Amino acid sequence: MSFYRDKVVVITGASSGIGKALANEALKQGAHLGLCARNIDQLQKDFSDENKVFCQKTDVSKEEDCQLFIEAILKKWGRIDVLINNAGISMRALFEETELSVVKELMDVNFWGAVYCTKYALPSIRQQKGIIIGVSSIAGYRGLPGRTGYSASKFALQGFSEALRTELLHTGVHVMWVSPGFTASNIRNTARNAEGNAQKETPLNESKLMSAATCAHIILDAAAKRKRTVVMTFQGKLTVWMNKLFPSLADKLVYNHFLKEPGSPLLKYHAN
Repeated sequence: MSFYRDKVVVITGASSGIGKALANEALKQGAHLGLCARNIDQLQKDFSDENKVFCQKTDVSKEEDCQLFIEAILKKWGRIDVLINNAGISMRALFEETELSVVKELMDVNFWGAVYCTKYALPSIRQQKGIIIGVSSIAGYRGLPGRTGYSASKFALQGFSEALRTELLHTGVHVMWVSPGFTASNIRNTARNAEGNAQKETPLNESKLMSAATCAHIILDAAAKRKRTVVMTFQGKLTVWMNKLFPSLADKLVYNHFLKEPGSPLLKYHAN
């Protein structure tokens, strides 16, 4: 029997990418779902089974939206067993050229969105001895050039998760974060540029990346086994290891890697 059968699983940012894949996989394993996204039309189009799925339009950067979302789930299902803080946006621009409002937006969505949802879901999760998951990134271990706001938000998410896990050590609640690495999704298409507009293009060959479905399966399996953290892909593991043991070398390798991406913002500095 699946670990998730009849459990109430809450997923933010579930209208596309990893969030949508997580919802599909959890539903397939018998879970009841509480899903939110800003794109409610897409969410309701993809998940129409009202007996198993509850959907609500939510902007996780707004505390009131998160509170209303969690309260609505508790009203419908009576409890929350698993909270997956997945909603997130990225960026690609030099910090020098980036509007500060872009950095704030990333912190509001990627970090504060997780904080808000966790705050209001925690009493029920404690009662259920449930699980809280933060979908982070390699950028939460290693700052990435051209992604200063994104890296900051993921470092914050991991620090918050680690502190919370330690606080809840003897409560039966499990807190973990996962770092998917480069995964085929639309996060790079919606990544913000220096002015805060969507890039609407990706510098990567998405066909060669891990699929969102594979990523979702790894996340749910790791949560069922109550793993502390998961770093996916060989490149991701190597980056974390190199940054820990050889930080100066990691600076050079990461710089050179992102310098080679199509349309790299680093070309401005490299040319000088």
